[in-house]
Amino acid sequence: MRLDREAFSALIKLGLFLAFTGFVTVLLMSVLANGLFRSDETYKAVFTDVTGVAEGDDVRIAGVSVGRIESVEVIDKDKALVTFGVDADRPLTQNTEATLKFRNLVGQRYMALTQGAEGSSEVMKPGSTIPDERTTDALDLNVLLNGFKPVFEALSPDDTNQFAFEIIQVLQGEAGNIQSLLATTASLTSTLADRDQLIGDVITNLSTTLDIVSSRDVELGQTIDTLQQFVSGLNSDRDAILNSLDSISGLSQETAGLLEEGTPALAADVTALRQLTTTLTNGENLSVLERNLQIIPPKMQKLTNMASSGSRFNFYVCGLSLTLSDPTGATPGLQLPPSAFPALGGDRCDRGPGPNGGAQ
Repeated sequence: MRLDREAFSALIKLGLFLAFTGFVTVLLMSVLANGLFRSDETYKAVFTDVTGVAEGDDVRIAGVSVGRIESVEVIDKDKALVTFGVDADRPLTQNTEATLKFRNLVGQRYMALTQGAEGSSEVMKPGSTIPDERTTDALDLNVLLNGFKPVFEALSPDDTNQFAFEIIQVLQGEAGNIQSLLATTASLTSTLADRDQLIGDVITNLSTTLDIVSSRDVELGQTIDTLQQFVSGLNSDRDAILNSLDSISGLSQETAGLLEEGTPALAADVTALRQLTTTLTNGENLSVLERNLQIIPPKMQKLTNMASSGSRFNFYVCGLSLTLSDPTGATPGLQLPPSAFPALGGDRCDRGPGPNGGAQ
């Protein structure tokens, strides 16, 4: 049977459509099958908690899917053994570390493989097991959200939804802020680590101070009791204190009035004092004043000696001369010199006249 031109053209179009759809179908199946036509090597890893991990979950290196989880089983009663396949073109090393991470907030997980900083970098044989010392469990979001339960109870439904939305935004699209926060935290911890000696000294000194305070607890208690009694006394005398403040206010007003009234007289006294000083320092008055000031101390000393016996003055004779005469002139007069009389003043007369001598 011969085909006409229109039928032949339609047949060619149908063939091209079937070929294209077949190619797209195979490509889609390859993507959905997560490496259906890929040759994988099988490895195992031991975890302490694999909550949310299921068969078919991704295995990633640097965020790129390189395999999938094949099975999960319990071993040693409290641990889980995860069997997973990795592309044969991606060999693992003996220091490989496995971490379970969240794929999304629904709870799906994936396994991230990284090369550790310690250990051998030789290629790991297929079928080998990564021990639990080099595995890390996934963060349990249930525990995280349960920690916010008191906050949710205090918030309204709209506020709770907004808060949950903000958490999702931070976990999904704010990695830069989280990284900045972690970098700042690392800088803070590094600074604290650099100051560990200083912090240790402060803690030691604080401990010593607390020990001293503890050893003086009796004195401290007495001080606190005394302070409490003092404050209680002030509290009980608050009325008297307030009244005294009123009295002090009145006294200050009276003093201000007294000073105001006495200001003219005080000014006049200052003026008169200026005139007095001018008069005393003018001409001969200054020399007379100076001479009198020099004489006054010896005179005062003599007066003090004479009044040393109490309410009467005390005089003693150091030298005496006597002359007798006849008022009628019938007989010649008789004169007795000072040598005829002994020193009546005793040893005090040997010092002679002066501040400490007797009266002449």
